[in-house]
Order: sequence, then structure tokens, then C-alpha cells
Amino acid sequence: KSVFYHAGCPVCMSAEKEIIDLIGNDNVEIVHLGEQKNRVEEAEKAGVKSVPALLTPNNTVLHLNYGASIEEVKG
Repeated sequence: KSVFYHAGCPVCMSAEKEIIDLIGNDNVEIVHLGEQKNRVEEAEKAGVKSVPALLTPNNTVLHLNYGASIEEVKG
């Protein structure tokens, strides 16, 4: 299952909709890092440098349209 990390910005929300339309809701876990701060470290360890980002089942991070850096998400 893929993991889609985002921070809730308009760029992120648009990308979330496209990802769900593309791969299906059952195939992706949505993680809103602005609301789930406890998952930021997990995202960083996976290699997420900015959001929105999609972590594939093969542990490859795909950075999509720039919304915010992981440092900005950490606040």
C-alpha cells in the first residue's frame, strides 16, 4: 500500500484527489502531517523532503508539485 503525505494546502489537496482517482482509495493511506505531527519523523525517515509526496510500496518517494518543505511542516 502506498502512503500519501501532505500538509493540507490547496496543492496537497488537489494532488490527494488525483492520487485517489489514479490508484484508488483502498491502495493508499492518506497522512495529513499538519494534523498528524507524530508521523513527520516517519516521513523524514522514508525520504520525504517536501509535500505532497507519495511513498510507493517499493519505498520510493515520489515528490509531487511543491507545496511545502518538511521543515515548514515541522513548524
